[in-house]
Amino acid sequence: MLAPAHARRKGGARLHLLVLSDAPAGAKTLLPALEFLDHSLAVAPLGADSLSRAADCDLIVVDATGQLGAASQTCRAAAAAQLERPVLVVVADGGLAALKATWGFDDWLVPAASPAEVETRLRLVVERARGSRRTRGASIGELDVDTDTYVVRLRGRPLDLTFREFELLRHLVANPNRVFSRDQLLAEVWGYDYYGGTRTVDVHIRRLRAKLGAEHESLIGTVRGVGYKLDPHGPHHLRHGAEP
Repeated sequence: MLAPAHARRKGGARLHLLVLSDAPAGAKTLLPALEFLDHSLAVAPLGADSLSRAADCDLIVVDATGQLGAASQTCRAAAAAQLERPVLVVVADGGLAALKATWGFDDWLVPAASPAEVETRLRLVVERARGSRRTRGASIGELDVDTDTYVVRLRGRPLDLTFREFELLRHLVANPNRVFSRDQLLAEVWGYDYYGGTRTVDVHIRRLRAKLGAEHESLIGTVRGVGYKLDPHGPHHLRHGAEP
């Protein structure tokens, strides 16, 4: 019978991994290097329902070598559930371009990684997650922005944001009620070396409001002739006659 996760960590480097995969041949086919490492494994189908088995594991391994959509949803579900377990994604070379920080995973590996690399990645990702987790990001009402996992939750539900949408929202949430001009947002979110026009800001604000939904879009207020601000109270009048 497996010892509790915290006892195993204290006694040595042996870890218990929960591998979420639909691969017919099991976890060691997904990540062959595991055959040479002294870690215990439990395998469950790829999907959010299998996260219920995460309580006794040190690390969740998500198979993204095939079903990228299912892998993304599983990672987001783990982040939303705040399981206090790090998530490592195994992805094939051809799928690397599809990885997004907004999935909410902690690290990634390719299936062909050597035993030494796998061992090092496993150890480091677990070490980073040990102990009491600090409060991360910021919250405005029902909106939570987690700067460690790049996940934004609205009423506990993760929002599907691009990296730039996340950075823009994070910047506004970190400075509630402060008004930013479009030029300021371009400089502070996109960087001084960005050569696009200020309409880029308007487009991203419009997309953010759409993803927040009709009930919460007024969190991002427009100040006429100036720019935008994050209004914690989201006054109704900001949604009428405002600039994009």
